[in-house]
Amino acid sequence: MSQNLFPKLHNAMWPGLVGKGSPGAEPSIDLDTMLDLTAKAEVNGVKFDGVDLFLFDPHVSIDSSDDDLKKLADKIRKKGFVVGSVVAPVWPPTGGGSAMGGDEDRKKFVDQVKKACRIAKKLRDLDIRPYGVVRIDSAAGVTDWEKDPKGNTKKIAKTFKEAAKVAKDHGERLAAEGEICWGGMHSWKYMVQLLEEVGQPKVVGFQADMAHTLLYTLGYNAPEHRIVPTKYHWEPDQFHTAMKKMTKALRPWTMDFHVAQNDATVKGSGSHDKTGRHCLATDPNGKLNIARDAGYWMRDDAGKVTKKFKHICWDGCMFPNEVMHKQETWNNILASMIQVRENHGWA
Repeated sequence: MSQNLFPKLHNAMWPGLVGKGSPGAEPSIDLDTMLDLTAKAEVNGVKFDGVDLFLFDPHVSIDSSDDDLKKLADKIRKKGFVVGSVVAPVWPPTGGGSAMGGDEDRKKFVDQVKKACRIAKKLRDLDIRPYGVVRIDSAAGVTDWEKDPKGNTKKIAKTFKEAAKVAKDHGERLAAEGEICWGGMHSWKYMVQLLEEVGQPKVVGFQADMAHTLLYTLGYNAPEHRIVPTKYHWEPDQFHTAMKKMTKALRPWTMDFHVAQNDATVKGSGSHDKTGRHCLATDPNGKLNIARDAGYWMRDDAGKVTKKFKHICWDGCMFPNEVMHKQETWNNILASMIQVRENHGWA
């Protein structure tokens, strides 16, 4: 039985949607199935505490009515879960717009954040969401950003500032997820520069995902910010030096944390751009020691547990559906999450 009670352990529901449902991709997995698989996972009497949600059809409509949200809360509560963080659908194909686009695009971006913050607050009011953030990104590609790096970063920051006003009004915080596919956020240095430009660390921060941030050290899409040597064979001392440097820069901004595994390759699926490949917790090709390396984000420079995250979430985007329908997949993931909590959590 687990000794540490915090942080609470969540499973992400969006792997049922991300990279699914578009032409040539596997079909989506509905929310009920994702909830069932999560609820059935158990390791030595320990179960998941909650779920993080993607506010997008067919899981949760961004235009959900109060009645819809009450039904959603009841459904999740019956599974014994709470809700943590929620993902705002800020991208053009989902009704949003590029954060560095024209006035209309940026207005659509902020409008989607506003709708997401309304849902997030409503779930708090319904006593189903005791913690968590609203997740965003730039909704812009790296190639487009590179046409005018300084100007585009300023545009993204301006959009994020507008979104921050909306979040503040709803008592919410926004976390920008660092992925190599989002323009202006595709390296650890560019991410810090953007957050500094926004300059509101209490409202707009960083969401770290272990699978994505590992690629930051390798300089994918931003070789100028590669931390490890060019001839690098995963030597432990070079790995630890790189992780320490990256997390020292980003940890002060980090307000949400995804546990994940990565084999240091990139993958895209369906309509999703190529980004850090999420691997199974037990993948023999995984480059991360999950239970150990989560500590780079969950402990400070002196090695002390920060207690910054009331919950942590597993993110396994773009797993094949066959893998996602196996109960052992979620039991192994839960076991990995429990070990992270034992190593870096608190009672």
